[in-house]
Amino acid sequence: MAAPDSAAVSDLAAVSDLDAVSDLARAIDHTFLKPEGRRADVEQAVAEAAALGVYSVCVSPSELPLALPEGSALKVTAVCGFPSGKHRSAVKAAEAEFAVAQGADEIDMVIDIGAALDGRFDAVEADIRAVRAAVPAPTVLKVIIESAALDDDAIVAACGAAEAAGADFVKTSTGFHPSGGATVHAVEVMKHAVGDRLAIKASGGIRSREDAEAMLRAGASRLGLSSSRTVLEGGMGASGY
Repeated sequence: MAAPDSAAVSDLAAVSDLDAVSDLARAIDHTFLKPEGRRADVEQAVAEAAALGVYSVCVSPSELPLALPEGSALKVTAVCGFPSGKHRSAVKAAEAEFAVAQGADEIDMVIDIGAALDGRFDAVEADIRAVRAAVPAPTVLKVIIESAALDDDAIVAACGAAEAAGADFVKTSTGFHPSGGATVHAVEVMKHAVGDRLAIKASGGIRSREDAEAMLRAGASRLGLSSSRTVLEGGMGASGY
């Protein structure tokens, strides 16, 4: 991952430990998923992501392909079945496949939350399998379980379905659900469920550096942030994607 450019380093000069900031940046998927987002907003998000040295920029699939800065190591993440998860599996699979064809390196798919609440984890697994088959490795597949809407047993079962279906990550939240976003407790439960076999992405409501570092300590290795610069500078990010 490329280090932040000189402008980004200058902006972060007030932060005492730039090495720690760079390490945190490399765990971030810089996210722009606002429904009202315009092309100029997406271009700005890409430029900021590259300047900050984050791992990837996460956008809606309709924004692909992205024009990345020349020489950038920035990865591209696209969401799938977002934000409700209430799409036919074949539709999710087609959306994911098209996004990869348009340059996405990683796919963040949403499960059918209602199926999980019903205890129909065979259906959850089949849904994930359909997307996995459409975007095999080396594409990274992250599975959004909307942890705030589930109890601990359902979180564990959803993680099990994601693992059985061949996912690479389990992810807490879309950030759009009224139940809320990531919590340290949810990340801990997910980590207990998947161990080191799958990675964990925490997203939704992470608006400070303290929040971000707490999620990493709990077991996350990737973070979905929309206020990446503010968080890296030690400030408090705004709500929303």
